[in-house]
Amino acid sequence: MIGDAALLARAEALVRAYAAVDRKIATAESCTGGLVAGLLTAVPGSSAVVERGFVTYSNEAKAESIGVPMDLIAAHGAVSEPVARAMAEGALEASRADVALSVTGIAGPGGGSETKPVGLVHFGLAVKGVPTRHVERRFGDPGRAEIRRLSVAEALSLLESIDLRRPGRPAGETV
Repeated sequence: MIGDAALLARAEALVRAYAAVDRKIATAESCTGGLVAGLLTAVPGSSAVVERGFVTYSNEAKAESIGVPMDLIAAHGAVSEPVARAMAEGALEASRADVALSVTGIAGPGGGSETKPVGLVHFGLAVKGVPTRHVERRFGDPGRAEIRRLSVAEALSLLESIDLRRPGRPAGETV
């Protein structure tokens, strides 16, 4: 993953952009197992930007580390919009970050169902003072490694989408 030159270049640009405006990132990762934080921290100088990362692979870790209610997981499943939102919000609350990104999904090869197939991934993006965003992606079943790589790429896209001068607005949006 870290050897992916295109993803590493994007991570380098993100670290520079966030450092330039003194913004900090936290991650809460399930199916990516820390790959987003790992990619960001592969960049020299990332300690100015990456505040912390939570690998919350189990439901218990989601609840204990970042405060995702177990009843929410029971009602919707770990791979769901409500849990992705709660993960991002919990990571923001449990850190000193300005932005928190969450990833929860089914990387396969097993574990999918008709309603939640392999390749389904939910993302949350929490920014202080603004409503939490959610993105759902269905990557199909190109294999576990590719689903995880695609998830990291989508996570970077979400982090890139923030107008860092005005974090509540998407990048490029005019008022």
